[in-house]
Amino acid sequence: MKNKYILMALITSATLFSQEKNLKNITMLTDGGDNAEAYFSPDGKFLTMQVTNKELGAECDQIFVYDLSKDASKKSANLKLVSTGKGRTTCSFFMPDNKHVLYASTHEGSAACPPPPVPKDGKYLWAIYSDFDIYVADLNGKITKKLTNSPGYDAEAVVSPDGKKIVFTSTRSGDLELWTMDIDGKNQKQLTSGLGYDGGAFFSHDSKKIVFRASRPKTDAEIKEYKDYLAQNLVAPTNMEIYTINADGTDLKQITHLGKANWAPYFTPNDKKIIFSSNHHSTRGYDFQLYTIDLDGKNLKQITYASEFNAFPMFSKDGKKLVFSSNRNQSKPRETNVFIADWVDDEPTENVNEEHLKSNLSFLASDDLKGRLAGSEGEKKAAEYISKNFRKLGLKTELQPFEYSVKLNPHDENSSTPSKGTNIIGYLDNKASKTIIIGAHYDHLGLNEHHHSTLMNSDGQIHNGADDNASGVTAVMELARMFSQNKTQEKVNYVFALFSAEEDGLIGSKKLAEEVKTKFPNVVAMINMDMVGRLNQDKVLNVGGIGSSPIFKELIEKYKPAGYNLALDESGTGPSDHTSFYLKDIPVLFFFTGTHEDYHKPSDDTEKINFEGVKTITNYVFGIANELSQKSEIPFTKTKTTATKSAPKYKVTLGIMPSYADTKDGLHIDGVTDGRPAAVAGIVSGDILVQIGDCKITEVYSYMECLSKLNAGDEKDVTVIRNGEKKVFKVKF
Repeated sequence: MKNKYILMALITSATLFSQEKNLKNITMLTDGGDNAEAYFSPDGKFLTMQVTNKELGAECDQIFVYDLSKDASKKSANLKLVSTGKGRTTCSFFMPDNKHVLYASTHEGSAACPPPPVPKDGKYLWAIYSDFDIYVADLNGKITKKLTNSPGYDAEAVVSPDGKKIVFTSTRSGDLELWTMDIDGKNQKQLTSGLGYDGGAFFSHDSKKIVFRASRPKTDAEIKEYKDYLAQNLVAPTNMEIYTINADGTDLKQITHLGKANWAPYFTPNDKKIIFSSNHHSTRGYDFQLYTIDLDGKNLKQITYASEFNAFPMFSKDGKKLVFSSNRNQSKPRETNVFIADWVDDEPTENVNEEHLKSNLSFLASDDLKGRLAGSEGEKKAAEYISKNFRKLGLKTELQPFEYSVKLNPHDENSSTPSKGTNIIGYLDNKASKTIIIGAHYDHLGLNEHHHSTLMNSDGQIHNGADDNASGVTAVMELARMFSQNKTQEKVNYVFALFSAEEDGLIGSKKLAEEVKTKFPNVVAMINMDMVGRLNQDKVLNVGGIGSSPIFKELIEKYKPAGYNLALDESGTGPSDHTSFYLKDIPVLFFFTGTHEDYHKPSDDTEKINFEGVKTITNYVFGIANELSQKSEIPFTKTKTTATKSAPKYKVTLGIMPSYADTKDGLHIDGVTDGRPAAVAGIVSGDILVQIGDCKITEVYSYMECLSKLNAGDEKDVTVIRNGEKKVFKVKF
């Protein structure tokens, strides 16, 4: 019965975090306390790890060996103490003979546990205990050798795979630097010399390179803080990047430039990538996930999604297993356990290629296409480019022309003029009984011939529409490549649809929506990507349509990229192409990074695109679309027309572009229109609007409610928060 419940828990975990596609059969090996830095023995039969667990007699970090041949359901019962049980230990590693363990300990300085440091000025601190020295012990806990005996910190020691060298961190030079020594402790040599904390080093599998974390204080204030802390045997590990260096000390290279804390690196089995822990993505609070990155600093990829702490990854010698520490499945706060998983290598075609994103978007948003107005020569060039790309991918490609009338003056019934557009359809026929549409509109405003620009007197100026919507088109083109070129035949057909004449009223998507149920087998969902290129610093991603199917909300939350803040909208309708499909009773999802001050202006250009954001969102949609392909049913649900609230009518404007994120702390202003009341008063993009007169504002709907109470000519105090400070402006509406 007990094993049955364990199996159920493992199945639940695997289902809940199935977006961790590089990790299969994730198994929790320990069950309580703080368990970390678990590393394989050379023969793969044991792990060594540091443990704090009062139930095991470890008041502070002690070194234990875990026998992987024993029943994993017994968890911590499989642990055996190999350190002295005195002082504090850190960073253990097996010696080449599988019979001895290397670790650092303070036990000779004092048998008591040294107290952990207290955070200062809100900063988390690591202690660099000066009593740490490096020892070798057998598996019964008998110390057989002491490898270091110099004053100061000597710790973080690991052995090269060829068994010849040990790399460790030491303060013997006056700073925290990497050193190497022979396996017997002789020939100690300093490798690094840059000011900052160099530590957590590991060898490549061929023993030729070393990867490590390093802080590099640069400003006078940073240097002073680092030195002051070091004088107290402390470091603040909040800003660290990943570096590599040859084992002989040559060719030092910085691999990451991510900011915040990047640490616990280890080489992947082929030595071509590094896996490491990072919180660079985090915008709010504590969140560490595992990532991989190429040795040239490219192709960053998120590996873990579950919980808020994942670190200390290490591969088994054969590369088939990954062991890591995580606070997932914890039964008590501050509990960290060790997990082991089967490692599944990437399928390269399923990795978003940022160079593809950049080249495709740059072409679509170039002046040569003159803004891609529906029916224009520029739009025809874009259509040829996209359809050629689809044919190269082996997709069944179709151009769907249509004609319509566009009203050039909304106040003049006689201002209609004939126009035309062309939808581009790429069909991936997986011989399945159901179909998912992934779409985006590729038209934009051209030279403002149809008068949709938000910039006064802009007729004749090219509106390139890099964000609106070359960004969405580029993402759909990359998804078409990933799904068509991978080795998997999904249980669903995919239609990659690029619509024309969206800017004139969703004309192209209406055309396809009218025919889609007879054109393709059993269309079960539509995913729309419109303006996904301007992810802001708070990483707010708007996802609409989540109420159009009861399965969407859980799916959207599950695949959420680390550090992203989702603004969820239940409505199946909105000012974009998904509306056309929702009105045909098809479940829809809509991805959108928000408006900005360049919206519908000639200034919406390529150099302002957040390509890292486009890459992450594309990968996010790939995961969602992939899992939707495995669903036996995607039920349709009617939603309210405008999310969860209706918009009141109002007679005045402030002249801002609001964020639609449900932020609760006020309305975040994404852009300000020149010459309108907000701009005239001095309100700027990035301000948070909290009050108009006596009317309080928490988000976009309360903002519209406040506007509805005003008349033209009213003058009110408008309160915003700017850089944490309250500011009040007198605004005439």
